[in-house]
Amino acid sequence: MESSGPEENNPMRFSCPERTIDVSRLSNGVTVITERVDSVRSVAAGIWVEAGARYEAPEECGISHFIEHMLFQGTENRSAQDLARQMDALGGMTDAYTGRELVSYSFKVLDENLAEALEIHADLVLRPRFEEEAIEKEKGVVLEELKMETDNPETYLTDVFVRHFWRRHPLGQPIIGTRKSILAFHRDRLRAFHRRYYQPENLTLAAAGRVEHGQFLELAERLFGHLPPGGARPAAQPPRPAVPWILKSRRSLQQVHVCLGAPAVTARDERLYAAFLLNMILGATISSRLFQNIRERQGLAYSIFSDLVQYLDAGWLGIYAGASPESARPLVRGVMEELKRLKEEPVPEDELRHARQTAKSAMLLSLDSMSSRMSSLARQWLTHGRFFSLEEVAAAIDRVTAAQVQALAQEMFAPGRVGLAMLGRVGEAGIEPGDLEC
Repeated sequence: MESSGPEENNPMRFSCPERTIDVSRLSNGVTVITERVDSVRSVAAGIWVEAGARYEAPEECGISHFIEHMLFQGTENRSAQDLARQMDALGGMTDAYTGRELVSYSFKVLDENLAEALEIHADLVLRPRFEEEAIEKEKGVVLEELKMETDNPETYLTDVFVRHFWRRHPLGQPIIGTRKSILAFHRDRLRAFHRRYYQPENLTLAAAGRVEHGQFLELAERLFGHLPPGGARPAAQPPRPAVPWILKSRRSLQQVHVCLGAPAVTARDERLYAAFLLNMILGATISSRLFQNIRERQGLAYSIFSDLVQYLDAGWLGIYAGASPESARPLVRGVMEELKRLKEEPVPEDELRHARQTAKSAMLLSLDSMSSRMSSLARQWLTHGRFFSLEEVAAAIDRVTAAQVQALAQEMFAPGRVGLAMLGRVGEAGIEPGDLEC
């Protein structure tokens, strides 16, 4: 589905055999996307803001996430209790998410309740109160969330790894912030950041389900069309990855938690699908090499998996596992053997075929969820400025060869590119830098 950008208030339709997607842009720059699905009675919709951790100055670390919390604490027209009660009365589900490049406020309701639900969320996003008393209360809530993340070894260790992997770059900053930065937030700082990023050029409205584009566009015009143009986000500089080596002792833990990682392709790289299949083969599923060889055959870990994380201009592939102190070093060596095998041996065709089928099945299953469809619409547009049909994605997956996967593995896991962070009884693990050779 090739396309150019939409004309202002003039819908552009993207058609393929199984989907119809419309895109318009309001005169002030707000983008409006819909996908009509007649087989359901629900609509999932979201307001997406191009903000997040990578656009925060060091003293603002965590402010995007904190603002996400504060928007539910009352608007100029509604109290926090009003917001909760009115959404519950619609029988809807509401959610919010802060990432490193995007913030979203989403909901799912019956089609007949779409207009009211969108009006509530527009009020929430555009007209927050930011009352001092509520700010101080929410600091306590977010600090408790920070403690919860610190108590979770997987979350904490991944955050530590990323912080050192993208050292001195906003992408490496913790999304939730630090205790110091959270306690320093005040009304003027929150308002300034909100004014800077919650502006038309940074806003995308997306909806999937039983929704008519023209009606949704009219709603968007009524609720967002009054905003004056402005607020385009500044150009972001890509990070330069480092190679972490971090051993953190926490003797209260029974396991040693391991996070390994290496640079990966960006979300806009043409090798995107090769990276996706490499991750599937390595550790993204229970049939993957890491799960089968490290857990099932050797019994070195209960939990082990890999994850491919991609942004506009950066990416990394991470591997997480938890093991007993005496098993940690054999586990790391076992992982390195799997990385080495990916570099030295082409993936057998039957294994590659299985990964392709798994990937395509997951893609098709995700279409059963209107929330997943809506999220995919917004992310594809914001990342690529276009949409991808199922046939196009399936064909791209099928075109990936074993040689392409091998070449990418050789680049990603080249000597000196794999870093490590460990947490727990690290002194008993006996891990050494030479153990990361692959």
